[in-house]
Amino acid sequence: MSMQSQIYDKVANAIQCKHLNVINESHMHSRGTDSHFKVVVVSEQFEGQRLLQRHRKINEILQDELQNHIHALAIHAYTPDEFMEIEGQAPESPKCLGGSKLDK
Repeated sequence: MSMQSQIYDKVANAIQCKHLNVINESHMHSRGTDSHFKVVVVSEQFEGQRLLQRHRKINEILQDELQNHIHALAIHAYTPDEFMEIEGQAPESPKCLGGSKLDK
């Protein structure tokens, strides 16, 4: 199973999502490794939660992946109303400014 699928399955099994998208952004940051991902999660469970609480929940779900398999995770966690306000478009990730060990 790919890391992208693993992340998707773990989040989908832990949170009742109205929308879930896991995007592999590794090509923007590294060569040949699945190490950078963006997760867009929309759930009614986020109602009344601060952004920090939402991020902590996702980090908790993906604790093993973050500790052992992936380098970076961009989290965009919305309530359904918030997602409608942004017209279903999470922000684009910035281009990587850092170098790679492979560039040396």
